[in-house]
Amino acid sequence: MTGSRRPLPDKPLIGVTGPDKGGRAAWWATRWALSRAGARACWIRPGQPRDIDGLDGLIIGGGADVSPHLYGEKQIEHVLEQARQASSLRKKLLTLVVFPLIFLFRIALSGHTSKTEDHARDELESRLIREAIARDLPVLGICRGAQLINVILGGSLHQQILDFYTESPQIRSVLPRKQVELLQGSRLEQILQCSCCHVNALHRQAIKEPGLGLQVVAREANGVIQAVENSQKQFLIGVQWHPEFMPQSEGQFSLFQALTRAARPAPKARESGPDLNKAGSRQR
Repeated sequence: MTGSRRPLPDKPLIGVTGPDKGGRAAWWATRWALSRAGARACWIRPGQPRDIDGLDGLIIGGGADVSPHLYGEKQIEHVLEQARQASSLRKKLLTLVVFPLIFLFRIALSGHTSKTEDHARDELESRLIREAIARDLPVLGICRGAQLINVILGGSLHQQILDFYTESPQIRSVLPRKQVELLQGSRLEQILQCSCCHVNALHRQAIKEPGLGLQVVAREANGVIQAVENSQKQFLIGVQWHPEFMPQSEGQFSLFQALTRAARPAPKARESGPDLNKAGSRQR
C-alpha cells in the first residue's frame, strides 16, 4: 500500500438492456461509450435478467416495437411492412463508404428487428424502469427505450409515423441526417450544447402522448417527438435516436458522460433506506 497514491473513485455500474437474439452491435457500441465516460456496463436480457439492486444507472436500449397492449391499443396490421421502405442505392453506398464499421453495426442490429414485438423483453424492462424510477436511479432510454419509458409512465405511441412524412421523405439511416429542434433551457439542450442537432433515425414508431412527468424537449419540424425528459428526477431522459452509433459526435457522447456523472455513487448514498429517502427529497 502506497500512501502517496490516491484511490480512484468507483466506476458506476450501468445496466444496458437488449434482446436475447441480435442487438450485439448496439451493446458493444453502448459499452464502449460508457467505458469512455468512466462507467462499467452489464448486459441485461430476458434470458439473462438481473434485479435493479447493485446498479447505479440504467439504459433501456433500442429494438423491437413496444407492445401496443401496454398502452391500451390493438396491433395495427402491416405496420412493419409499410415502414420497411428500402432506402436508395445511393444512400446505402454512402453509408458503406463513409462509415463502413457503422454500416456493419446496422446489419448486426437488424438481427432482431424481424420481430414486431418482444413480450419477454417488455416485461423485463417494464419492471426495471419502474424500480429505477422509484429509486430515482439515472435512466436513459434509447429509441424503443424512450418509447417504453413513456408507456410505463402512462403515455402512448404512434404505431406508425408514415403520415408525418407526406411532404418530406422518412429518413431511416444510421448517419446523422435528421434534424431535430431542442427545447431551449431543457436539460437535454444543456447536455448536447445545441439548439438544433443532426441525429440518426432507425425508428418506425414515436411517442404520441407524453407520460406523467415527461416533457417533450425535442421535435422534428413536422412535429414528431424526438426526446422527452423529467427535470424533477436525478436523470430521466429518452431520445428517439441512437447516440451509441454516433461516436464521432462529442455532443452525443456527452449523453453518456452526463448519465455516468449522475450514476456515480456518492459515499454511502445507496447503502440504506434513510439516505435514499433524503436523496429523493432533495430532488423534489
